Amino acid sequence: MIARYQTVLFIVLLAASVVMGGILWHLRDRAHQRLLNGEDSAPTQAPQVAPAEQATLLVASDADNSLRAQVQTLPLPQDAESRARVILGRLLDLYAAPDATHPVPGGASSVAQVFLLQAPSLAAGPGESKPADNSKAPADGPLLAVVNLTPSFAANHPSGLETETLTVLSLCGTLHANLPRVTQVRFLVDGQPRATLAGHADLTRTYLATDAVPTEGSHP
Repeated sequence: MIARYQTVLFIVLLAASVVMGGILWHLRDRAHQRLLNGEDSAPTQAPQVAPAEQATLLVASDADNSLRAQVQTLPLPQDAESRARVILGRLLDLYAAPDATHPVPGGASSVAQVFLLQAPSLAAGPGESKPADNSKAPADGPLLAVVNLTPSFAANHPSGLETETLTVLSLCGTLHANLPRVTQVRFLVDGQPRATLAGHADLTRTYLATDAVPTEGSHP
C-alpha cells in the first residue's frame, strides 16, 4: 500500500514536470520565431567581389634555378596589404600544385599577413632595422614589406640553399613587380623572427627587391 506522503510527492513532481515542459515549449517557440525574424531581416544583396586584375608573379623553376615572370588574372582587393597577401597566396598555390616547377607545400594559407611600413635606411647594415614597427606607411616613398609566414610552411619547406633562396627571392620579386614602392622585404614566421627558412636561407636579413631579377621570358 502506497503511503499518503508518497502519493502527494508524486503529484507534486508530476505537476512540476508539466509546468517545466510548458516553459521549455514556450522558450523553444520564442527561439524559433527569433530565428525566422533574423532570416527575414538578413540582407539579400550578394557580397561584393573584388574586380579581376592582372598580377605579375615571379615563378621559380628548380630546373635551372631561375625566376620567370608569369602574368595571371585574379580578383584583387584595393587595400595594398590585402592585395599583397592575395598575390603571394596565388604564387604559393602554384608551388603547391602537382605540376609545380618549384614544389613547395602549403599554398595560399601559408601567408598569414603582409605589413607595409616605411622603409628604413640600410646604412647601418642588415639586421638592424625593426620591421615590427607599427608606424603607418607614408603616402609615397619606398616601403618595407613584412611577410609573416605560418609555422607549417617553414616546417614543411624543402631544405636546401638553392630551393629556399628561390622561394625567398620569388616572394620578394613578386611583391616589387606588383607594388613597385616595395624596395625591401623582411620575413617573420608565426609573428616572430626566425634564423632560416628551412635551415639555409637567411631570414634575419632585409632583402632588397632588386635581388630578385627574373630571367627573360613570360609564360601566361
